[in-house]
Amino acid sequence: MTNTNNSISVIIPVYNRCRLIDRAIKSVLGQTIPPDEIIVIDDGSTDGTDEVIKNSYPDVILLKQENRGVSCARNNGIKNAKGTWVALLDSDDEWLPVKLEKQLLALQENSSNKICHTDEIWIRNGVHVNPMKKHRKYGGNIYKYCLPLCVISPSSIIIHKEIFKDIGLFDENIPVCEDYDLWLRICSRYPVLYLQDKLIKKYGGHDDQLSRQYWGMDRFRIRALEKMINDPVLSEKDRMATVATAINKARILKKGLMKHGREKEAEKMMKKLAELENSYD
Repeated sequence: MTNTNNSISVIIPVYNRCRLIDRAIKSVLGQTIPPDEIIVIDDGSTDGTDEVIKNSYPDVILLKQENRGVSCARNNGIKNAKGTWVALLDSDDEWLPVKLEKQLLALQENSSNKICHTDEIWIRNGVHVNPMKKHRKYGGNIYKYCLPLCVISPSSIIIHKEIFKDIGLFDENIPVCEDYDLWLRICSRYPVLYLQDKLIKKYGGHDDQLSRQYWGMDRFRIRALEKMINDPVLSEKDRMATVATAINKARILKKGLMKHGREKEAEKMMKKLAELENSYD
């Protein structure tokens, strides 16, 4: 691209996905408006993922690191990105060919926006599925919609690098729901541009998904919510909504722990719940 204000760096973290990374990279190379650079961060793969990239895509920037998780991998890519804009893509997803073109055009027409996401096609175990109502996407000031669950897909996002300078990078201490944490921080400060076009294919159902590796995902969402409760940027209305969401999630998690005989963990969650309820008063 000749306009450096629209230069785009694509960040793809990958771990042991030698059979899937090819699809992801090809979908970026097939864009009607190509990015300025593609950065793949190999998070300590042991299945030859790095060799697939080296042999098939010599122009792709390959960064290798010890296995430290997806947040660290994405952060590594963002820190090394030269583009004004950062577009994220998970290694098991793919973009439709006009994804970047439509987002760039929309951002040019809405120049005050610094973040844009799109709708998506869901494919689970090879079958097209329809998202539930709770997964509906929104644009504008969407903080309240981000509280129940993650409503922005990393693979759909394009972000101006100034945002990371303002709110920081992915929290490397949160092993899962790290995107939920980041969207809360961003959406508490910035309006979001949303395109209703389905511009990515989001694949699910495979065994190595992070959501399958951790029980009680709300543990990590509660941690992210606690961080937001004390964030001075929140209005009192948003802070109370954040506390209420954290309390609700803590109650549900406590019941689940007790049901599965995890008494000590349930006791800790009861203490956490009491702290949250005190902050609500």
